[in-house]
Amino acid sequence: MANSNSNSKRDYYEVLGLDRGASLDEIKKAYRKLARKFHPDLNPGDSAAEEKFKEVSEANEILTDPEKKKTYDQFGHAAFEGGMGGPGGGYSGFGNRTWTRHGGTGGGFEGFDFSNFSDGGSFNSFSDIFSDLFSGGGQRRTYSRRPRKGEDIYYTMNIDFLAAVKGTTATISIRTGKGNEHLNVTIPSGVNNGSKVRLKGKGHPGVSNGPNGDLFIITEINPHSFFRREGDDIYVDVPLTITEASLGTQVKIPTVDGSSKLTIPQGTQGGQKLRLKGKGVPHLKGSGRGDMFTVIKIVVPKKISDDAKQLLMDFAGENPYDPRAGLGW
Repeated sequence: MANSNSNSKRDYYEVLGLDRGASLDEIKKAYRKLARKFHPDLNPGDSAAEEKFKEVSEANEILTDPEKKKTYDQFGHAAFEGGMGGPGGGYSGFGNRTWTRHGGTGGGFEGFDFSNFSDGGSFNSFSDIFSDLFSGGGQRRTYSRRPRKGEDIYYTMNIDFLAAVKGTTATISIRTGKGNEHLNVTIPSGVNNGSKVRLKGKGHPGVSNGPNGDLFIITEINPHSFFRREGDDIYVDVPLTITEASLGTQVKIPTVDGSSKLTIPQGTQGGQKLRLKGKGVPHLKGSGRGDMFTVIKIVVPKKISDDAKQLLMDFAGENPYDPRAGLGW
């Protein structure tokens, strides 16, 4: 039998933006999308959004229950309005502050508060409530809103490379259910891209005396002009002349702690990595630090004099070797 409305209620499928014959997954997906859109916590003071939320919640309750869906598809809204009494009972008065179960086998329900259902990671299901109702058989119960933790807030913060290594403080502005708030935030040393710094209780206010949510600072690290980071290790390129690499020397290099002297051994090769132990990034968890690696880059002059050319030729004659030997080319 076609679904016919006996009052001004919209068709449940229309409420969820679906065609008849929609699958259970499609119904659940449509409900989640609309419930988040019209959720009272996300639309404070918006009575129209609250009514929409109640409407989609009611439609979801009926259409995700196989037996109720079957009854609705056959008889429409009339099946749930008390006009089809008897053992199955009826439902009425959606949207009040509390709901009450009253006598009869199966009974009926009035004054249901849809605003109790809000997204604390997932939406509560009417089936959980109904299973509790039917376990008591004919007795009268009244339920009120349960305390619920407030929503968490996620805030992305850009941090300079060295500030991430050393740690820093900053003042940020966030909007919660209490309005705009200015918070002083301490960023610990060692954070990296995607690190989460948690400020407990600094999120949205809780519901019905529930605890506040948390604030999570998500860090994004700005690149440095010459330092690179891999895990908690830091890399920096160190250019050398042919003479410095061949004979060995000492050169001044930058570190995250300031300038330092690096000893270049005789015969250092291009691409070779020299380690400075404990000069990297502090470990975010636990003690200690990563290391710093200097990557040797041998730089050849683009122009040399005739005398220099002769010296290089003499050098090659005195020190013959083939750097490609043994490569199997």
